[in-house]
Amino acid sequence: MKKTAEQFDTIIQKARDIFVNKMRDYGSAWRVLRMPSFTDQMYIKASRIRQLQESKERKVNESEIPEFLGLINYAAMALIQLDKGVADQPDLSLEEAVELYDKKIAQAKALMMAKNHDYGEAWRDMRVSSITDLIIQKLYRVKQIEENQGQTTISEGIDANYLDIINYAVFALILLMEQGKFKV
Repeated sequence: MKKTAEQFDTIIQKARDIFVNKMRDYGSAWRVLRMPSFTDQMYIKASRIRQLQESKERKVNESEIPEFLGLINYAAMALIQLDKGVADQPDLSLEEAVELYDKKIAQAKALMMAKNHDYGEAWRDMRVSSITDLIIQKLYRVKQIEENQGQTTISEGIDANYLDIINYAVFALILLMEQGKFKV
């Protein structure tokens, strides 16, 4: 599992670099998004990944890699938003946003390490397309919880689903890296 932890860190560094650069370009404009907007944005990215995986012909020469990285970042931003609530205008400095981002990613990594221990890294035997389907399933779950005003009877909450999305996206990118399709 040490290898997985190192691979996780490598992938997250790439996603974090994108987050930091977009914060420099746009500031924390994302702070005005309501929670369903985050869910919908992630759904668009996951659907695009699925379309790229299924399509034989591509009109634009792009891969699923930027979309998986986007899922990591949007899920981290959504977790921050769950804690802080929606802002009326951008209200986080680069330093504050990165500190919060790092905390959410650390939380996701701790969860990943615990689940990896219990599941024996079963995800390594999965197909990237199956991981994509699990991400889409998680997003449908989040949409239903949002429709239920955040209430669940027996299931985990929105935050747990977003943490899983981060980890599933990292797993997909690790598999793509091991297949030589993603160079970090």
